[in-house]
Order: sequence, then structure tokens, then C-alpha cells
Amino acid sequence: MLSSKRDQTRTERQLSSCLTEACEVGKAQIVGFSWLTHEVDYGRFPESLQVTWIFNTEAQKTDALAQGQDVLMRTLTRAALDEAGVDMEKLIAPVRFDSEEACKRADGGDWQRRLARSAKTRH
Repeated sequence: MLSSKRDQTRTERQLSSCLTEACEVGKAQIVGFSWLTHEVDYGRFPESLQVTWIFNTEAQKTDALAQGQDVLMRTLTRAALDEAGVDMEKLIAPVRFDSEEACKRADGGDWQRRLARSAKTRH
């Protein structure tokens, strides 16, 4: 748990910066990968931190995972979190994969609702 808002803000900036670098590498190397995001409850940091890699379609996600691209995505995530000073060994469910297509189908394209629901299932 981070003690102050200042610490939380600093950590959030570090996470965003490091994960942006990982995202750019992913977009250049993984077919169908579109963007990534992270969610965290700073009252339960770092355990609650989760990074979601998002593809355009379910088929692209499935293909990437079948080709072992999850190894690259996990490696990029680990490097980004290391750079941000986060010990990945303490995380409960650090990396997940999703798609725009699945979000549109299940949540009407509302990523905020989808990610919030995902966070509730990790508690």
C-alpha cells in the first residue's frame, strides 16, 4: 500500500511511462495488438495491479496466444514493471488478454465497466 497521494501519483506516472514503452514494442511486433491498460487499487498495491493487453479481435488474440506471443507480452510487462520498481512476484493476476470485439459484444464497448468487473473478480 502506498502511503500518500504523492507516492500514488508518482507511481502512476512511472507505471504509465514504462507501460507505454511496452505497448509501443507490442504494437510493432504483435499482429492485431492494439493497446494496453492497467488497473490498480492503491489501497492494495502492488497485489491488485493488473495489465491488460488488448487486441482488435478475438481471432487475433487467439492467434497471438497460439503463436506464443504471450511470452513476449509477459516479458515486456515484467520489464516495464521492473523499471517502475514493482515486484511482479507480489502480484495476484498481473497480465490478462482481451479484445475490442469481446468488449463490444459483452459490454457495449464500455471498457471502464469491463475492467471494473474484471477487478472485482480478482478480490
